[in-house]
This record gives sequence, C-alpha cells and structure tokens, in this order.
Amino acid sequence: MARNKPDSVSVVVIGLGRFGTAVAQSLVNLGQEVLAVDENLALVERWAEELTHVVQADTTDDQALRQLGISDFDRAVVAIGTDIEASVLTVLALAEAGVPDIWAKAITRKHGAILERVGAHHVVYPEHSMGERVAHMLTGSMIDYIEFDDHFSIARAHAPKETWDKTLAESSPRTHHGVTIVGVKRLGEDFTYARPETSVARNDQLIVSGPTDKVERFCNLK
Repeated sequence: MARNKPDSVSVVVIGLGRFGTAVAQSLVNLGQEVLAVDENLALVERWAEELTHVVQADTTDDQALRQLGISDFDRAVVAIGTDIEASVLTVLALAEAGVPDIWAKAITRKHGAILERVGAHHVVYPEHSMGERVAHMLTGSMIDYIEFDDHFSIARAHAPKETWDKTLAESSPRTHHGVTIVGVKRLGEDFTYARPETSVARNDQLIVSGPTDKVERFCNLK
C-alpha cells in the first residue's frame, strides 16, 4: 500500500465488528492508509464500498499474514472481540512478523493480560471504558470524561458558580481544588486555551484536568 502523504501511517485493522469498523473509518477520515481484514466474507463485502482496502483472510495463519505484507505496516489494530483464541493467535502472529506497534481489543482483564504477554503493545477495553465514562457522566455534572491509567482525568463540565465573572487567577481552581483549567468554551465562540487572565462566565464550559477524585469533586460543584 503506497502512502498518500509523508506524514501518513499504514495501519492494518483486523476484525470488522463495530469497534474495528469504527476505528477503520475514523482512520480513513483522518487520511491514513488502512487495510481492513476479516475472515467473514459477508463483512468484507459489506465494507468493501466504504473502506479502500478490504480483504478476507485468516489472520491466525502466519502464511496468510505474510502474503498480506503485514511486516510492512507501521501499526496493527486487532479488533477481534468474542473469539479470544483468534485474538491471541493474531496478536502473536503480528508480533512474530515484527509489526512495531500492536493495539488489541480485550473483553476482560485476563484476556488483556494474555494479549500483552504475547506481544500487544497497547490493550484497550472499549466496553469497560465507555461504561465507566457514562457512569461518571450520569452521577455527576460532567458533559464528557476521560480517565487515564494513572488516576488522572480530563473532563468537560459547566463552570461552577464560584468561577463566574472572575478570571482564573481570581477563582484559582488549582489552589482551592487541585485541578487545572485547560480551556474555556463559550457559547457561540471559539475554544480558548486557559490563561490566568481568562475570564469565566455563567454558561461557559470548562475543560478540567487533574487527579480523578479532585476533578470529580470540582465538576460536581454547583
């Protein structure tokens, strides 16, 4: 697969379920070179019109991967979910082929641990992550929420009353609450990166970062 531009990366996405197709489509929209692979011919035919390169192959087969030139790809995404054996064998085959950056979807923590042992560089848990994200949004005042592995979070929330009609230097969220305001979004205006002199109004939305517990407390302020 030739690259269209110098800064593009070549990615193979294996598994055309909901997660795999979402990743593949998003990469294509970002202008990246993508090869999508699935063993199911019906899925391959379903996505052939929307994804540039789609092939049918058994990715647990080393020879099949060699025929695809898999070692030439910069990154691989193993989006196989329910067939744990196929998921693990595919990651192992990719690692043995020398793919430098392998991302793999896991259903459980044990599944993820096995994937890491056989060669996955990054393991993602889409269902768990989305469930956790929605739970935080349901129980608090967050509009959006991302938590990282080291108990660090970034959230989007409505500005609490104590910040209204003040600059960030005046309300000082870092001093009082241990969080950093990364940016401010005002209705009808462009996103603004936060500075000490940035003012906050009643209906503004704030991008907040910091330790998860402190971010949660700040976002729940009224």
